[in-house]
Amino acid sequence: MTRLSRDDVIKVVDRADDVTIAQIIGTGATVEELAEAQAWLANDEPMINDLRPLAQGRVRELVDILSELEEEEDATDPNATSAAG
Repeated sequence: MTRLSRDDVIKVVDRADDVTIAQIIGTGATVEELAEAQAWLANDEPMINDLRPLAQGRVRELVDILSELEEEEDATDPNATSAAG
C-alpha cells in the first residue's frame, strides 16, 4: 500500500485546490483508502448493505475532506440543486 502523492490526488480529485490536496496527503492515506472514501461518498447504502462498518480512521478523514469540497462546489455552482429545493 503506497501513500498518496500529489499526482494520485489530482487524478482522482481534479477539482481540488492546493490546500485540499495538502490536507488529503496529510492524512497519510493510501490510494486504496482514497478509493474507499470515494465509494462511501458515491453511495454508502450498498456498502452498509454489505455490512461494512462505517468509514473510520483515515478513510473517515478523507470522506470529511471530500464532502466539504463537494459542499463548496455546490455552494458556488449556480446550476446545483439543493436537497430542499
